Amino acid sequence: MIQKYEFNDTTQLSPHFNAKEFRCKCGKEHEFSVSDELVQKLEQLYAALNCSKIIVTSGFRCSAHDKAVKGSGTGQHTLGNAADICCYGQDGQPISSKVVCCKAQDLGFSGIANITAAYQYTHVDVRPNGKWYGDEVHGNSTVTDDFYKYFGGEDMKGIDVSVHNGNIDWGKVKADGIDFAILRAGYGRLASQKDEKFEQNYSGAKASGIPIGAYWYSYAMTPEEAELEADVFLSVIKGKQFEMPVYFDLEEKKQFDHGKEQVSAIMRAFLKKVESAGYFVGLYGSASSLTTHTADDIKSWYTIWLAHWVDKTNYSGAYGIWQHSEKGKVAGINGNVDMDICYKDFPTTIKSKGLNGWGKAEPTSTPAPDKPDTTVTATIKIGTDTYKGTLMKE
Repeated sequence: MIQKYEFNDTTQLSPHFNAKEFRCKCGKEHEFSVSDELVQKLEQLYAALNCSKIIVTSGFRCSAHDKAVKGSGTGQHTLGNAADICCYGQDGQPISSKVVCCKAQDLGFSGIANITAAYQYTHVDVRPNGKWYGDEVHGNSTVTDDFYKYFGGEDMKGIDVSVHNGNIDWGKVKADGIDFAILRAGYGRLASQKDEKFEQNYSGAKASGIPIGAYWYSYAMTPEEAELEADVFLSVIKGKQFEMPVYFDLEEKKQFDHGKEQVSAIMRAFLKKVESAGYFVGLYGSASSLTTHTADDIKSWYTIWLAHWVDKTNYSGAYGIWQHSEKGKVAGINGNVDMDICYKDFPTTIKSKGLNGWGKAEPTSTPAPDKPDTTVTATIKIGTDTYKGTLMKE
């Protein structure tokens, strides 16, 4: 339903959106319209992208203003069905319009388009008839019926490899269009468990100019064992430079059998130790394990490498890399290889912050808590003395 509001109306339409955000920016004080469905779907988008905020840069437009910004004067903005937005992640950085378009498609927005060459701003609408999936960098026409396929070719195309992929000809890999690689550094908590091809893969990828990251496969059953694994991982990657994040890979059934709380504690122990050593660290996980065995504070703080071997993932959380197939074919590698798509410019972020061996490390922010704090202010009287303070639950 379309609702009408006076220019000065400040009604809170939903938890994250106020009526004043949608009023016309023509400079004249007149009433404006907003679709209830539009606001509802914007809230769904907020949750699906795990946003810290969504800024509405243009909501309702009167006919004159719509024409002034090169619209038709009768489009979805003039009906209250549309909004141009910029979505921000928990790291405070804009989320690529490529990612926003894909998520908006999942949520059923009928009109979606990237609207800037920097892929920072996105148009979304709830037009009742027809569908428009556009990219205004290339005009105003519909460009696709599936943003995942449309943008998949423009994002970084990558692979992840280990000793199981044998000897790799990295020159051929580069020539085949691979933009990045994540290398297994090893597994477990012993130095002898370093991946036998890690050094060879590191040197080969570097020589071919392929940006690389690394991951460590876990068998830890306790946070203490995870810290031991982190120590070995750090010793293996010491002195090397990585343009992509370094990841913790936890996927053993016996680990998940301990339940979400223990699994999350294991994850935090490894991730925090590696992060504190000056690395841009992330978590690798399946869509299922991220949903059922990973605490929200971990998913909101650390970048996620999603493993979901499907044509179109239905995982609703935020992620920076998607491992979409384990049966890829790439020149220079015999047999199948894991295929990935990266949606974020990790190399620029990592180098600018001096992380992953690129200079003086700067904290990305306050680390995620070890566990939710439960505190209480208490007053205790002992004899004639009174004591007051804050107590924390163990």
